[in-house]
Amino acid sequence: MEINILQWVGYAASIIIALSMTMNSIVKFRWVNLAGAITFSTYGFLIGAYPVGILNGFIVFVDIYYLTIIYTKKEIFEILEVRPENRYLIRFLKFHDSEIQKFFPGFEYKPEMNTVSFFIHRNMAVAGLFLAHKHEDGVLKVGLDYVVPEYRDFKNAKFVYHRLSNRFIEAGFKKVITKSGSKQHTKYLKKLGFVEDKDGCYVKIFETN
Repeated sequence: MEINILQWVGYAASIIIALSMTMNSIVKFRWVNLAGAITFSTYGFLIGAYPVGILNGFIVFVDIYYLTIIYTKKEIFEILEVRPENRYLIRFLKFHDSEIQKFFPGFEYKPEMNTVSFFIHRNMAVAGLFLAHKHEDGVLKVGLDYVVPEYRDFKNAKFVYHRLSNRFIEAGFKKVITKSGSKQHTKYLKKLGFVEDKDGCYVKIFETN
């Protein structure tokens, strides 16, 4: 019975490590890989395979080291406003279309609706794209809030919906509204403080910082 339990621990560790390799986000990769390394290290020491235990113990410290850097590193966020007909904007949308459709099913770019548009730069790298328009008095309606896989750690979202809130307020916007096209997007919105209204849209009131 004890051997079977140890085998299951080994299988679980292998599955977790394999799962970490499928992560697009470096942050998710580090967290899942950390869990796998801890499990594998424990497994190695339990069965007396000390090289396995020691090696994976080392990986644990490596993952912790890089996670510490990720969460303590000061990053510079900037926005680059673009015109609706911007050629790079159109190429970006085309390149990332399959990923965009996962979170915004049926999304179709309509330049005439794109009155608030900017790329989000993270340490001068393009991390995401935000497209919206003025819906009615004081309401900003989001058409697309896309973040490239490598930067999906909510820092972009916090920058847009929290740090830029004063900018939106100064522009005359009181709240932001959007629709969710997937469970992942719904979870994302709720984590940012959006609340579902009676029409099935998600709303967030802009607050001054």
